[in-house]
Amino acid sequence: MTPRQALQQRLAALDAHLRAENPNLLPVLPTFRAFDRLLAGLGLIGPYESLTTRIPWWPMVAVLGTFSAGKSTFLNGYLGEPLQSTGNQAVDDKFTVICHGPQSRKEALPGTALNADPRFPFYRISDEIEKVSAGEGKRIDNYLQLKTLSGPRAKGKIFIDSPGFDADDQRRSVLRLVDHIVELSDLVLVFFDGRHPEPGAMQDTLRHLVAKTVNRADARKVCYILNQVDTTAKEDNLEAVFGAWQRAIAQAGLVSGRFYAIYDSKSAVAIEDDARRARYEARRDADLAEIHTRINEVEVARAYRVVGSIDSLVKELEGEVVPKLREAMARWRRLVLIGDGLLAALLLLLFVAVGQIVADGVLTFVGGLFLSPPLFGVVPMGLAAVVAVFGGLFLAGHFWLRGVLARRVAATLPERFGDVELNLRHGFLKNTRFFRSIFAKNPSGWSARAKRRIFGIRESLAEHVQRINDLYTDPAGRRKAAEAAPL
Repeated sequence: MTPRQALQQRLAALDAHLRAENPNLLPVLPTFRAFDRLLAGLGLIGPYESLTTRIPWWPMVAVLGTFSAGKSTFLNGYLGEPLQSTGNQAVDDKFTVICHGPQSRKEALPGTALNADPRFPFYRISDEIEKVSAGEGKRIDNYLQLKTLSGPRAKGKIFIDSPGFDADDQRRSVLRLVDHIVELSDLVLVFFDGRHPEPGAMQDTLRHLVAKTVNRADARKVCYILNQVDTTAKEDNLEAVFGAWQRAIAQAGLVSGRFYAIYDSKSAVAIEDDARRARYEARRDADLAEIHTRINEVEVARAYRVVGSIDSLVKELEGEVVPKLREAMARWRRLVLIGDGLLAALLLLLFVAVGQIVADGVLTFVGGLFLSPPLFGVVPMGLAAVVAVFGGLFLAGHFWLRGVLARRVAATLPERFGDVELNLRHGFLKNTRFFRSIFAKNPSGWSARAKRRIFGIRESLAEHVQRINDLYTDPAGRRKAAEAAPL
């Protein structure tokens, strides 16, 4: 199968998936393909690559956190099925992807089921693991597993249950998966253990999960949950424990965010005092209800996030990518011009030295050039020969320098930049091909036509947002009036 056929097959599978699961997003596909052509022209993606394979099309809910924080218990309770093993110790060391299926599987499907399917958020993630940890990419089954569930709450969403975080488990490959999950998820639930809320027990999680969300534009999608707070009922110090936990998170740089305190009613410790039990249950029920509401809203959020991702990419392209390419081109141009000057001086010195050796001194050499028979009656043949040799050597050296310096500048540029990992290095190298002038100011593919395409993409985005708004809003009340009207 050729790369073109592979891309067509993936796009056909995505089209079929959206028709069955979320037809409202079908009109967005042509806009993505228009952006694909623009980015391919800039060399930022390959000619047979597509942005559609770099974003998840299913709403995603990620459940992350410390060991024994009750992540799996929470998921089992929400989904209504004991799908995940639970316990006070680490019971699973893999990332588990849970999605709707025709039946509930107690056995797990291997990580290959996720790595090779472009519809899932871990498509070809083994390549990324290999880049950060050589040899680990082939062991994808040690990192991922897939489980299916037939319950109604699993339909239309993907849930990701992570292994706990501990100092002994901070492998680079695991952290790469965590970053990938946080980036792509519509909702991230970060769990902490209410039995051990002190900063020391949360240090690794705070560093890898909390600190990275501080400057995120979509930080609202991250919720922080102090679980198993029923253990504080005996001393009745929930507020003190909750405050200490919030202060620990604030030390990681997070000064805002939504915080919850919950516990599992089935495994909770008995609270003898009726008033205290009622107060704890009211807090738990209110926070659980809000968390469940956030989970139920991810299907709506996903439609806006898919459309919004294109708008973010347009801004990223104009505000960051193109300026970085221009800066790299300018740096390369300066280096090439300096190199050309040094090369010309070196060649001139070389010709003078050769003239002194071959002839009886510089004057005799230069004089001999002008006494040679004229070339076509205009330019002395000797001078023409010297100019031709000089020019040939200079051009050969110039193009050699272009290539060497281009590779040197390219090495400073990332191969994966931004949310969809655009290849800035390849985009820059496209501007250094032998037929491209070093004096070109704009990157190859960034022309008036490209800017017209950008305008067309933005117009399409406005139409997509308006169409999605029409599904969920009715400011004039016409839809309600139409539904209430008698037939």
